[in-house]
Amino acid sequence: MSDFVQSLRLWFAPRRLREEGETPDYRFSLANERTFLAWLRTALALIGGGFAVDQFLPDLRWGVRVGLALSLLAAGVLCALRAVNHWVRCERAMRRGEDLPVSRFPTVLSLLVAVVALAMVVVVLFGWAGR
Repeated sequence: MSDFVQSLRLWFAPRRLREEGETPDYRFSLANERTFLAWLRTALALIGGGFAVDQFLPDLRWGVRVGLALSLLAAGVLCALRAVNHWVRCERAMRRGEDLPVSRFPTVLSLLVAVVALAMVVVVLFGWAGR
């Protein structure tokens, strides 16, 4: 079974993590959980931002408004999914005594947020109606 499928199964059965290696120092597990919660807060903020763009910018051209809102909503969804995946991967690595996994996701998320922010700067500078 692939590593991804095993990780995905652990999303819904975290008790199986106890079968992996040795129990790490609880402080590391708690730090991993705090990181997970930080990713979820980020996801909620992105989702809230997506709804805010859609609801509070009605004069913005439909395509621009929907594009910005959907970009933020999609980033929020990906962030929430990545949070649980990262939590499981880190917990498994700690139990196995392996290096913690690395990811390009923070870079991708940062670039997406920067693109949306730049688009919002253009909207603010040139007006809501996008004339």
